[in-house]
Amino acid sequence: MADIFSKEQRSYIMSQIRGRDTKPEVALRSLLHGMGYRFTVNGPSNKRLPGRPDIVLPKYDTVIFMHGCFWHGHENCPDFKMPKSRREWWQAKIGGNKARDERVEEELRGMGWHVVTIWACALKNIHARMWLESRLPSLIGVAAETENFSTPMVAEEEKPYRT
Repeated sequence: MADIFSKEQRSYIMSQIRGRDTKPEVALRSLLHGMGYRFTVNGPSNKRLPGRPDIVLPKYDTVIFMHGCFWHGHENCPDFKMPKSRREWWQAKIGGNKARDERVEEELRGMGWHVVTIWACALKNIHARMWLESRLPSLIGVAAETENFSTPMVAEEEKPYRT
């Protein structure tokens, strides 16, 4: 099937897709904040971490990535359907995104961070949000369970990032 837009129109449409502050990302931040979690989003230390995580919870040594179901190839999700046109290009693009996600996650774990991936479909409707809200403490709490309590507690604002 041919594209219904000209090359210039398609380029403009694609340029309007945001990488930061998307609706699902803002909804997740609102949900986390309402649950009492404090985090950083655009801090200078966030930008130095591999993959530039969407949300960093320093108190829990946890980073959160908010993945769009299409761009990151969410398997068995109704929001992900491989395009029929330029199929090879899209397979390479989405496959590259998946490979990068795995590499970044491995790097962050090697640095001692707990990595959580939230898919956009988990915030799509009220039932999905309720399910996610019930799961977030256990997803984030994994890092807190392995925390070394023999060292003195450091305030969230003062806790240094790993570089």
